[in-house]
This record gives sequence, structure tokens and C-alpha cells, in this order.
Amino acid sequence: MPATSGERVGNERSSPQSQSASNLKINETWMQRPRVDAEASCKLKAKFNLNGYKSVEKKTVVVGGMFSVHKRLASADGNTTSEPVSSGCEGFNFRSFRWTQTMLFAINEINARTDLLPKTDLGYVIYDSCFTISKAVEGTLTYLTGQDEAVPNYRCGSGAPLAALVGAGGSDLSIATARILGLYYFPQVSYASSCSVLESQFQFPTFLRTIPSDVHQSTAMAHLVLHFGWTWVGTIASDDDYGKYGIKEFKEQVEEAGVCISFSETLPKRGSPEAIQRIVQTVLESTAKIIMVFSSDVDLSPLLDELLRQNVTNRTWIASEAWVTSAAIARHPGVQQVLAGTLGFGLHRADIPGLQRHLLGIDPYEHPLAEEFWERAFNCTLDYGRALRNAKARVARAAQETGNATAGQALARAVPEGLCSGQESLQRLNNTYTDVSQLRLTYSVYKSVYSVAHALHNLEDCEPGQGPFENGSCADISNFEPWQLMYYLKNVRFVVPHTGEKFEFKDGGVDGLYEIINWQINAEGEFSYVQVGFYNSTAPAESKMTINNASIIWNNGILEVPRSVCSEICQPGTRKGIRQGEPVCCFDCIPCADGEISNTSDARACIQCSEDYWSNANRDACVPKTIEFLDFGEPLGITLIVISAFGALVTLVICGVFLVHLGTPMAQVNDPLLSFFLLFGLVVTFLCSIVFLGEPQHWSCMTSQVALALGFALCLSSIMGKSAVLMLRARAAKQVRSAAKAAAKAAKAAAAAAAAASAQSPDVVQTAPPPPAPKEYVDALLPAHQRAIAVVCTLIQAVACTVWLCLLPPHPSKNMASQNIKIILECDPGNVVFISCVFAYDILLALLAFAFAFTARKLEDHFSEAKSITFGMLVFFIVWISFVPAYLSTRGKFMVAVQIFAILASSFGLLACIFLPKCYVLLVKPERNTMEEMKPRAKGRDASNTGTSASLTTSTTASTDLNATTISTVCDD
Repeated sequence: MPATSGERVGNERSSPQSQSASNLKINETWMQRPRVDAEASCKLKAKFNLNGYKSVEKKTVVVGGMFSVHKRLASADGNTTSEPVSSGCEGFNFRSFRWTQTMLFAINEINARTDLLPKTDLGYVIYDSCFTISKAVEGTLTYLTGQDEAVPNYRCGSGAPLAALVGAGGSDLSIATARILGLYYFPQVSYASSCSVLESQFQFPTFLRTIPSDVHQSTAMAHLVLHFGWTWVGTIASDDDYGKYGIKEFKEQVEEAGVCISFSETLPKRGSPEAIQRIVQTVLESTAKIIMVFSSDVDLSPLLDELLRQNVTNRTWIASEAWVTSAAIARHPGVQQVLAGTLGFGLHRADIPGLQRHLLGIDPYEHPLAEEFWERAFNCTLDYGRALRNAKARVARAAQETGNATAGQALARAVPEGLCSGQESLQRLNNTYTDVSQLRLTYSVYKSVYSVAHALHNLEDCEPGQGPFENGSCADISNFEPWQLMYYLKNVRFVVPHTGEKFEFKDGGVDGLYEIINWQINAEGEFSYVQVGFYNSTAPAESKMTINNASIIWNNGILEVPRSVCSEICQPGTRKGIRQGEPVCCFDCIPCADGEISNTSDARACIQCSEDYWSNANRDACVPKTIEFLDFGEPLGITLIVISAFGALVTLVICGVFLVHLGTPMAQVNDPLLSFFLLFGLVVTFLCSIVFLGEPQHWSCMTSQVALALGFALCLSSIMGKSAVLMLRARAAKQVRSAAKAAAKAAKAAAAAAAAASAQSPDVVQTAPPPPAPKEYVDALLPAHQRAIAVVCTLIQAVACTVWLCLLPPHPSKNMASQNIKIILECDPGNVVFISCVFAYDILLALLAFAFAFTARKLEDHFSEAKSITFGMLVFFIVWISFVPAYLSTRGKFMVAVQIFAILASSFGLLACIFLPKCYVLLVKPERNTMEEMKPRAKGRDASNTGTSASLTTSTTASTDLNATTISTVCDD
């Protein structure tokens, strides 16, 4: 228990200059109270089991240190029926022991210098935190107390003042110790605690560090991921503040940049085989090839064992500074197949002259930790009794196997098993402790000790009256307050020995300077740390990270940058399609729709092409749409022109034939002028089809439609004029036949009566009365009437077309809806109502002409013009009825071709059916071109009506007379 001379640490902590006078009064009042005997009122609750180095005798100032010389606490008995004992530690950590020796080396080097603290001899108290928070807290309380038994809030004894604590290693350890030290405003300088939480000067007012904050490291890792274009990564973090906050900062930055996290796992602090196996299974199942690991080497080791057991390869690991140069990881047996190609961020490397000599000169008998180090390094023991016991145990096992114990016991007494001589060569020992090729965190320890030393030097060199404290006062190096040293630490500036680095604290920390390290296998089959880049947090944004991609050797010895994406890059011409319920980095590449493009990779949406453009085959560029129209020069256009010209030429030839034979009976049948009108109309329809070809213009659109309408109107009105006369003649012939039948019937009756009278009176002769004289038939429609019908009907169409052209004329247009990839140049009718009325009028004329011709189809036997017109109109209707579905089922220029084919086919049909029979007579059978041949007989329903029966003389005579009358009328037109 502390003596009555012990001072309360809370009172020892004098207020800074900023502390108010009222607080000083309160402390003075409290100190004036009667002190209660500590022996009577205080009871020590526990005794801590701490290991470490201590040298405080005859020292001016004592510097504290805390290192994780062991990896974990030894298993403790959970029995609460007896007094609990502070747990011991196990799992010797050669790397941390090297850091411990570095602090000792730095203090000895400082004490030997004459230019730094020449009047001050530094002591030290160094504790082993065992990589656990509880031990770190024990060590902190014991250090503050000043004796082996910790008394919270008290400083016991009157030894050398405590300067600062260098430590406590891991971030979670430093957080625990910093909260305690901050209560007393006691300085703490950490060499390895990089957690971003420790940046808070409000929570940790006395915490300083010589290692960059993990904010810089997480940012550097994010830059690395983005530099290589990785969008699908996994993360593994140790279950402490270092891992959790480091990965949290990294994830925030990369996710903001569009990177997705495939999985995020946490390494348990104590070995848990089930948890480790689950993590490895997650790594195997994930498609992520890049895995970020924010952990210490101690926490990573169990995972590495399981990765090796399951042979997890083809992954690239990104290491944090805590394990990127850890020899415990790099020298793990068989690790090359798993961690080859690892990239990581290491602290600045330095060479410290004399350190290796100090490390190799350690005396195994000077301290229990050195003894334990020696035994672990050489796998032996310095304790003779323990060695003898080991030998006896080995002999006992051998005796059980062989049955001969006498010789074995003698051998065991002579040569104890595993006994160290203490003279083993550390120089030949190739392990983490002796490896000084990668002094990074070791250099950070070195700088931490020197920062405390320079702060003490500045405190010691203070000249009274020029000091930083009240009234220019200075602190006494042999009796100063922690907050006074804290002032000098925050403002310390010095040049690190041997390296020339200019060091100072910036807001309690240092700049983020990292070397980018690549694990490459050397000729001996071991890992070598190759620097391939550099990261500087103070540089401009575009030059913070520099990296030589060509110098990196990746996993499996390849030089090509590995890909780690959930989905491959969507090439131009496609867009991202998000998968429901999956991260945004997991998507499908959906081709752009017709008329849309994407000209960049990983496009989120496609761009609609403008009206006159369309997407190309790859959907990555808009190209002008193809202009399409039925051109004169293409084969189809030439063919149609030839057919049209041929039709017009044939029509003109027929016209010439009729002119040559104009005086013949065949040419004179049914008004020759109407025949010329019809031929002229056909010439117009043949030629107007040519106007449909070529690029539509205003004049061509109006000309083609109007010429077609007028041409067909003239043709159909001429045919209707001819058909009307034929229909009237057919009706007259029918009436004649009816009268003839009546006369024949009357004559028959009279003959019968006469025969009966003769039979009664043979001497009296009865004579039948003669038939009445037939009336001569005269056409109701004269040629002038026929011509008038043709002209008037055509004029009506002309008027309708004129109105159409004046109000809403046809005009060229671009049809973009019919075919997406083409712009079809066509003629817009202007108004559907007008074009419908115009061509409906032509249809009406055609129907009337057909009806008239069909009625007169049985008028004649030798030459029937009515039949020719009927067949011609049937062809006309068949063509145009077929035209409708054909026209609607075609697109583009072929619509014009179908329309022209319909015009030509209907025109050729009329020309062939109406004029081909006449031309045949005129040119081939001129002997039939006579008046007699033009006098066919009227048809009856049976042979008696044809006038060929000899039994009906009277009827035949009457019929012949009537037919003669009719035919004479036809020929005399």
C-alpha cells in the first residue's frame, strides 16, 4: 500500500494557464482537508502480473513504454471460489520484442549524446500489453502510480518525474490508455496506433503519434482500387477499432465512387475455428478477386493457416501497414501460393545504424523477457532443471516403447534435452527479430522516443523569463507537470538522426506518406518487398499516388492487372440493367433499342438519335438514315419506264391503225371519236406512271396524281358512253325478240284455227293473216350524246382536281414511320378526303361502265364490243382489288412500284380487251371487216330463237326482219 507521502495524481496535475482561478481555489481547499490514513481507509483490490523492463534508479526523467511482446493472454481459470489472479501472457511476438529493444537502443543512444539532454539521464519503464486492453490498462495504472502495485489516481514515491508514455501498440490499446492518460493530461506518443478515432483532440487531448492516421491509409487504398478499375472487392477487418474504423472509412470512399463490396468479414480476436472457416468459405464463394485486409499480423495468422489448408489461390490481397512487411506472415510456410502478388501500404523505411548490433548483443540472462526470447528463438531452455525434466520425460516415453530404461536414464543424466548454452549465435538466426531490412514501424518507435527526448531538451533549455508559461516562467526538468511537457511535445521540431527527416507533429499526427509495396518471389523462393509506388496525402489530388504498373508482379506471376468486377463492362451499344436485390455493380448489359445508342462504356441509359438519324448495327453511333425513293436509274425504275413507254407506244400504234382504217365498218362501230378519246386517256395513264418515279418534287406529286385521276376519268367516261349505247341496243333487241315471239305464237294459233276450219269445211280455204310490219329501231343516244357524256364526266373530275390542287395539293414528304432505318421520300396527298373523292369518282365511272357493258354482253354473235368492254372492266377491277393488299403489305419505294404496276396492268387490260379484237380484224382478218360481218344475229335462249329452225318459217321470217332492222341501225351510226 502507498505510504502517507504518496501524492494524489489528480492534484499533481496542476491546471494549465487556461484553468480558471476558481478551480485553483477548489484544489487548494481540498488539499487543506485532513488527510485520512491510507492504511486505515484504503485497500488494494488486486495485484497485476506485468512483465517488462525497468530502469529508474538515479534517473532524471522516466519515459514509459508499452509493447505487445506477447500475442494474447494465457487461458485463465474461470473459477470464482478463490481469489482471482492477473493472467499471464503467451505467444511470444518477435516483431514487438524488436520494437521494445529499439526503444531501449534509442534511450541508450540519447543518454550517450552530448548535444541532446546533456544534463539529463533518461530512465524507462516498459510494460508488456500482451496485445490486450486489460493488460494495457494495468500497465498504464501501474506506470502512473510509480510502483509495482497500481493505486488509481495516486503517484506513490518521490522518484524521477514521468515524462510520457510511448505506446501502446494497437489502436484499441491506445484508445484505452489514452482515455486514462487524458484524465491527467499526461502525454502519450504512439508508434503504431493509426485508428482515425484517435484524431479527436476533444476525447484524447494528450494523444500524439508518429504514424499517419488511417484516414490517409483508407484514402490511399481507395485510390488504389480506383486506379486499377476494380469495382468488386471484399473486405476483412480485425475485430478491433483499428480494423473496424479503417474498413469503414475505406468503404465509404469507394462506395461513393461506385465500387461495390462483395463481402465484409471480421476476424475474431481469439481463435475461433468456426468463424475462420466461415470467412474462408465466403472468400471461396465470392467472385471478388481483390480482398482488402485491415488487420494486424497477429489477427491475420489464423486466417492464413485456413487459407493454406483450403488452398485458396487466384486472389490479390491488399495489405494495411500493420502486416504488409510482417515477417511472421511473409515467412509462414507455404504462404507464397496464397499471398504472392500482394499489394500494400507501408510506412517510410529507414536504416538505423547500430540497431542490429544492439539486437544481436542481447544477453539472455539479463531479463526474463530476454530469457523467454532466447528460448523461443532457439527452441531450447536456459533452465537446467527444466531441460533435465524434459529429457526424463523423453526417456520415459522411449522406455515404454523399447522396455530398456537403464541406458536411457544414464543418457538423460548426462545430456539434458533442449538445454541452451546462452552462446547461440543470433546472427545466424533468420527470423523477424533480427531482420532489419524493413524498419518501418521500428523507425516509428525510434522517432517516438526522440520526439519525447527533444521535447524534454526544449523544456530543459528554457531560459527563465522567456518561458511559454505564466509570466514567462519555465518548467523544472526534475519536477515538471505533464501538461508542461505536453506543450513542448506539440511544438517539437527536430531532424531525425541518421535519416535527416524533418519531424514535427501536425494536429497531433503526421502526414500520410506511404510506400506502395508489392510482394514478389525472389530467386530463393522467398518474398521480397518491392516498392512500386508512393502515396503522399499532402500532394495535389491528381498526383497523390504514383505507381508503376509495369513493375508489379501479380498473383501466379502474371503481369496483367487482375480484373475484379461483379459484371463485365458494358460495351458501347449497351446500357446497364440493374439486377433486382443486388449491388449496383452487378448488372446486365442490355442492348440499346433501335434508334438509340450508347457511345461510352458502362452507360446507364441509351441516347435517342435525332429524327433524321438512326443507330448503326453496333448501336454505338447515330448515322444518317438512308434516303429511299424509286429512282429512274435503278433497274426497277428502268424496267417500269420501258413498260410505260411501250404501253404508250402500242396505244399510239393502235391509234394510227384506226386512223388508217377509219372508213371501214370496224372503225366506225360505236362512234370512232370515243375510241380516240379512250386511246388518248390510256396514253395519259401510261405516261403518268413515269412521273411517279424519281425524287418527289412539288410538280411531280401534283402531276402524277392529277394526271392519273384525269386519265382514268377520260378512259372510263368514254367506255361508259360506249357501254350506255350498247346497253340501250341490248334492251331494244330484247323487246324485238319478245315481239317476234308473240307474233310467232299468234301465227301458230291462226294456223291451227285454219287447219281446224279446213277440216270442217274442205271446200273453204282459211288464210292466216300476215304478221304486222316491224317498227324500225332508232338509238336513243346519238354519238353527240356519247361524246357529251365523256366530256362532262371528265370535266367534273377536272374541277375536283383543280379544287384539290388549290386547297390542299399533294406535296413531297419524308415518311419516317414506315421504316426506322430509312427516310422514304414520297408524295403526301395533302388531304385524304380530297384524294378519296377523286378516285372514288373514278371507281363510280368504272362501276357504271361495267354495269352497262355487262347488261349488253349478249347483244351480238360475230363481234360483240360489249363483251370486250366487260372483260376489260373485269381486268380493271381485278387489278385494283389486288392492288390494295399488295400496296398495304409493302414498304418504301416498292409501294410506288406496286402503284405503277397497278396503273400499267389496268391500262394494258383495257387496251388489250377492247382494242386487240378490233386490231385483229383490221390487220389479220380484213375480209371480216364488212357490213355483213358487222350484222350478227340476236341470241335466243334455245335453237328456236336463233332463227335456224325450218319448221318455224313465219317466226324466222319475222325475226330476220326485225334483226335486219336492228343491225341496220347499228351500222348506220
